[in-house]
Amino acid sequence: MIAYLPWLLAFHVMGFTAWMAGIFYIPRLFVYHAQLDECEEPKAYERYCVMEHKLLRQIMAPAMVFTLLTGGIMSFLPGVIDWQSAWWWIKLACIAGLIVFQGFCFHYQKAFVVRKNQNPERFYRFFNEVPTILMMILVLMICVRPSF
Repeated sequence: MIAYLPWLLAFHVMGFTAWMAGIFYIPRLFVYHAQLDECEEPKAYERYCVMEHKLLRQIMAPAMVFTLLTGGIMSFLPGVIDWQSAWWWIKLACIAGLIVFQGFCFHYQKAFVVRKNQNPERFYRFFNEVPTILMMILVLMICVRPSF
């Protein structure tokens, strides 16, 4: 199975790239959505609901599953991961953070659909920074693999 590691890694990076693209884009949609007055612009409001729904369910969710699946397979290949290394556990914590972030995205998208969004656009602007920080830590842990 180790002979397939380069292929798994390539597919993992592709999945992660698609997942992160969605994770970076969805809060921007929430910002624009929160700026709308649904009474004045009902068609635009509905369009954002559809866009967010499709992004979450047709792009982000499959990309996340694919990323976790390929990463999980790689992590169980002998010799790929040193389970004693701190960088590995920090990486896993960041991945858990991204999964939680996506869960919040599902929650906020539902709130828009049922017309119960309580967050102003400024909230979503700050919310957008969370995955950036997590991704930076993830990349550092993977590329540098610091020993603590």
